[in-house]
Amino acid sequence: MAEGADAAQWRYHDGSLELVGEIFEPRGEPNGQAVLVVHEADGIGGNVRRHARGLADLGYIAAAADMHGKGRPLTDAEIPAALAAFKNDADFFRRRVRSAYAALKDRYRLADCAIGAIGYCFGGTAVLELARDGVPLAGVASFHGLLTTAAPAMPGAVRARVLACTGWRDPLVPASDIDAFQQEMDSAGADWQLTIFGRAHHSFTNSAVDDLGDPRMAFDAGADAMSWTILLQFLSQSFAR
Repeated sequence: MAEGADAAQWRYHDGSLELVGEIFEPRGEPNGQAVLVVHEADGIGGNVRRHARGLADLGYIAAAADMHGKGRPLTDAEIPAALAAFKNDADFFRRRVRSAYAALKDRYRLADCAIGAIGYCFGGTAVLELARDGVPLAGVASFHGLLTTAAPAMPGAVRARVLACTGWRDPLVPASDIDAFQQEMDSAGADWQLTIFGRAHHSFTNSAVDDLGDPRMAFDAGADAMSWTILLQFLSQSFAR
């Protein structure tokens, strides 16, 4: 079966731009809850689909968002400009990811407390922006996402529970960024958790990343498995609030 063949195409909009995500309906007993899953820099790929399927197996609706438009993965040459546009404009970044959240909520007529959001690399940064924007969903979880932002959360703004998982050996998330994130979340009065995997590099959940030959990135099976276990506990607690 081709990647994504077990998912339904999901069309929604940010203004006039059509976005095309993928919906993975519950394959286990439905639990009435949904998780937005946001992709890495290029677009929806194998890592996001693997985790979305895992959530669907547990009864969640898993919705893979499209952050770039029309569901098309970006080429290597297109990625830097696209990421810079998001990084430099927090309002734009937050509007784009919020459009996916709003579309998911409307599609299933869900309450805010029945929706969570997770993301990987770029997607991890995206869901943290969703929390900073004050969206009252149950919780957000970032995996090897950047922890910095152009617009730090204001006191009282963060209404979702927050989980960030990062690798100590990730050169894209230096210790100074980890410290700044902790200070930001504490100053905002957020309900937040941070897990640092001491031997993990960037993209530690992506089993295909070693094929890129980028020394900054490496799959870590142990960190991947442990972060998944932590996520499931985090979601369970967040939805039970």
